[in-house]
Amino acid sequence: MPKLSSLQWIALILLIVGGLNWGLVGLFDFDLVAAIFGMMSALSRIVYILVGLSAIYILGTLGRLTKG
Repeated sequence: MPKLSSLQWIALILLIVGGLNWGLVGLFDFDLVAAIFGMMSALSRIVYILVGLSAIYILGTLGRLTKG
């Protein structure tokens, strides 16, 4: 497995946070990001944007991440 860069680690962590948040929304109708930062506050919107950008980044680097 290739070594991950710092940016890739950050993107993966953000994807995990986003995935867990969506799991909580689906199972319990509880949005953890909104609970912590406020419903659609500037900070929560930034978190949602960063999670989305992380997904795009990881999709773009997926080929390099899977090469061993």
